Amino acid sequence: MITDTEIKVKGVQVLAQYLGDVEAERFIALIQREPFDYTKWRQEIDEGMSIEKISSRAMSARRKK
Repeated sequence: MITDTEIKVKGVQVLAQYLGDVEAERFIALIQREPFDYTKWRQEIDEGMSIEKISSRAMSARRKK
């Protein structure tokens, strides 16, 4: 298991990689500014999608790497 600090570092690295430094900082500021339930947010993103659609989106995103 990795430490909380390692999770934070990796998280910021991923955000910066996909959003760029400025947008990654904006994202972090937005999350800190308002109450946020990540689990609920993730569930709502895929709400109403079939497992096939979710899988297709995941595979497509993976191929883009």
